Amino acid sequence: MRGAKSAKWVAGAALIALAATACGGGSDNSGKGGDSAKGAVNANGIFSVEVGEPQNPLQPANTMESNGSIVTDAIFSQLVDYDPAGKLVMVNAESVDTKDSKLWTVKLKKDWKFHDGTPVTAESYVKAWNWAANIKNAQTNASWFADIKGFADVHPEDEKAKPKADAMSGLKVVDDYTFTIELNNPLPYFAYKLGYTVFSPLPESFYADPKAAGEKPVGNGAYKFVSWDHKKQIKVVRYDDYKGPDKAKNGGVIFKNYTTLETAYEDLKSGNVDVLRQIAPKDLPVYRSDLGDRAVDKPYSAIQTLGVAMYTKQWKNTDPKVLQGLSMAIDRDTITKTVLQGTREPATGWVAKGVLGYQPNVAGDVTTYNPTKAKALIKEGGGVPGNKIYIQFNADGGHKEWVEAVCNSITQATGVACAGDSKADFQADLNARDAKQVKSFYRGGWVLDYPVNANFISDLFRTGAAGNNGFFSNKDLDKKIAAADSAATLDESVKGYQEIEKELVNFMPTIPLWYYKVNAGYSEKVQNVQYAQDGDPILTQVQVKK
Repeated sequence: MRGAKSAKWVAGAALIALAATACGGGSDNSGKGGDSAKGAVNANGIFSVEVGEPQNPLQPANTMESNGSIVTDAIFSQLVDYDPAGKLVMVNAESVDTKDSKLWTVKLKKDWKFHDGTPVTAESYVKAWNWAANIKNAQTNASWFADIKGFADVHPEDEKAKPKADAMSGLKVVDDYTFTIELNNPLPYFAYKLGYTVFSPLPESFYADPKAAGEKPVGNGAYKFVSWDHKKQIKVVRYDDYKGPDKAKNGGVIFKNYTTLETAYEDLKSGNVDVLRQIAPKDLPVYRSDLGDRAVDKPYSAIQTLGVAMYTKQWKNTDPKVLQGLSMAIDRDTITKTVLQGTREPATGWVAKGVLGYQPNVAGDVTTYNPTKAKALIKEGGGVPGNKIYIQFNADGGHKEWVEAVCNSITQATGVACAGDSKADFQADLNARDAKQVKSFYRGGWVLDYPVNANFISDLFRTGAAGNNGFFSNKDLDKKIAAADSAATLDESVKGYQEIEKELVNFMPTIPLWYYKVNAGYSEKVQNVQYAQDGDPILTQVQVKK
């Protein structure tokens, strides 16, 4: 597959982004993706994909959601990627080496160019990372550079403080195609993180006007940007001089904006959009019969949770036993089988399937429906403050039905009142999280950025992590995360995070709900439609029929 995308909250009931060179899908009639009957291909054909409006400008370090990341990942390539087995694959890098997991040396492949014709050099990476990490530039994913020595000098903990330096001391350009990365501490899985979009290079033209560059990005990826008609569509076309392993088998992509999945599905059936990333719950009972061989049903590495707004008066000092009780009041088995038509699997922990370190049943009985114990735990923990909770969700992602089902389950089991808090779209939902305006809970859907369990723990529950929208903080857990990060080997780091996951039940930073599947489909106009481990269609592999 191609590349870890951006640290990513997913918009739909089950959706994400991660393109690929050879990943996912099939060619049988089981609805797994692929094609049963291939036809003549138009190598320059353009096809369309369903998306929503990106939250932010299309800057690689400023994208933490699936509507923006599917576009930035088409336009930018990173140093590395990994195959379906989790093995690193070199993309823009010739090699990424280390002897101690602290000092890393990157050698680039030569002759790579940005879409404006300028060369991709070591300076293209080092300057981009320093710009993205600098607190003055307010990039959403700046914290991803915190591993690098000198990050604190460009990004002080006090958001109002001025940086002490313009560059991280841990980044050094050796020559045009070589640079080194010195970390604060050894990090055995650091090379995996380099596949994440935040580590993209930037052309020199970006710095003249970064805001404008976010509206008309110039990347080094398989597709080059053409236009962005806000809340309507974004168009990219194949970059013929692309040097990567995943050259596009089509002429380009139009990312069509939809405010509801139901509308997108109707357009798919009528041939007005070619590829969907997700089917709305309303259409799950019929999409297989409607689409036949073009229906997709495939697991991917993502998990849905109820994020807890720990900063609110309701949860700031509330005993975690109350959250354990609410978790046990959710009948996951029934909801996944009925409302979600068997397209999800009840979660039993916090790490998604398909990544290093996944362990089943790690949450114990906390994710098992038990109304009697649920009521007892809530009472023992002092009760739900106000005896009412809210679940914030985006109305454009097909969540209303299951949110109502979860609320009904909680109320029937415990007597605690529960209501959905609908936001117009994913952009509004994320903005409310960033502004600390969540009343109680928010719908969390997280997909892998790299296939290691740390991505589902450190990047979500570490104090100050970019994905920590609930602002959970525990100093003891932070120390254990730091210890797992500094383990001597990748295996030891993974084991350290497995132990940390076992402890999360004592804190309940989120309530696990279920593991995702891609339930999607595509039109008769396209073939070879496959979906990657992060659930997104592999855009470069799609073929447009003549």
